[in-house]
Amino acid sequence: MKSFSGMIGRSAQMCELFDLIECVAEEGDSTILIHGESGTGKELIARAVHNNSPRRKANFVPVNCAAIPDELLESELFGYVKGAFTGAQQAKIGRVQYADGGTLFLDEIGDMKPNLQSKLLRVLQEREIEPVGSVKATKINVRVIAATHQNLEKLVAEGRFREDLYYRLAVIPIDAPALRERRDDIPLLIDLFINTFCRRQGDQTPRFEEVSLQSLIAYDWPGNVRELENLIQRLVILNRGKTIGLKELPLKYRCESLVEAQIPGEGPETGPSVGAEVTSPPTAEWGENGLDFNLLISDFEDQLIMHALRRSGGNKKEAAKRLNLKRTTLIEKIKKKQLEA
Repeated sequence: MKSFSGMIGRSAQMCELFDLIECVAEEGDSTILIHGESGTGKELIARAVHNNSPRRKANFVPVNCAAIPDELLESELFGYVKGAFTGAQQAKIGRVQYADGGTLFLDEIGDMKPNLQSKLLRVLQEREIEPVGSVKATKINVRVIAATHQNLEKLVAEGRFREDLYYRLAVIPIDAPALRERRDDIPLLIDLFINTFCRRQGDQTPRFEEVSLQSLIAYDWPGNVRELENLIQRLVILNRGKTIGLKELPLKYRCESLVEAQIPGEGPETGPSVGAEVTSPPTAEWGENGLDFNLLISDFEDQLIMHALRRSGGNKKEAAKRLNLKRTTLIEKIKKKQLEA
């Protein structure tokens, strides 16, 4: 396991991410564009860059562009002078100026309106801002890190995002990996969240059965790490000091093939052959160099997909439903793993 600025992971994706953060943090000035699904920890990545950069002693200022109303975002970013509008009884500095010398993190940059995009472009090009109501520019020295779950290149093609701003932001692109792309980090994250919640609430530590742990590893986690964290908090509260088996997991987190093998009669079909094709997670002997975790998980995933396809008579829609996957996700996995035959 490797820990880096509040993030943990042992997967190849996370180790590469940690190395990239260290590299770009040292330079200290270039703009960064982080792309990733909701819940993948984009702000954690931005904070890690700031905390390992020469700017770490100055402010790290996060701004969620989607959470602040459009009519307020300009004054929040750039501040205003006294009398700029009704109610402006005194001047106020904006978050860009507050981040002077440090890092400005603009989350959900894809939701920023075109008029503000042009003002942000000036910040990046001229290194200066004009507070609302002011005719005098103020020089600033700030590193901008932006993040989005949207495809900005598509927004540029649709005319909804400035092309020149996109290229100014994407000097250094960083991809935040989805949790389903780094399944071998799931047990580490579960342990982390269990210890955190038990320590915070003084609860007894629950224990996961291997079959329930494997079921969580097999789940696709559309809400990523945030979804996993919320689930573990719920399980800690409801199972203080108890053992968490498949029955304790909410229904959508139960891998159907594991359910049929572990809890006979709970699947859609019953009988002596239920679960016969996939009776347990794959096993392997531990050699001197350990085992190939990713290969074992991949093999188990192959078994689950093939079992679901057999049970559904080759109907991919029904198989996806049995696996709690989107049909398109299942089709992509079948093609990637060459399981069509």
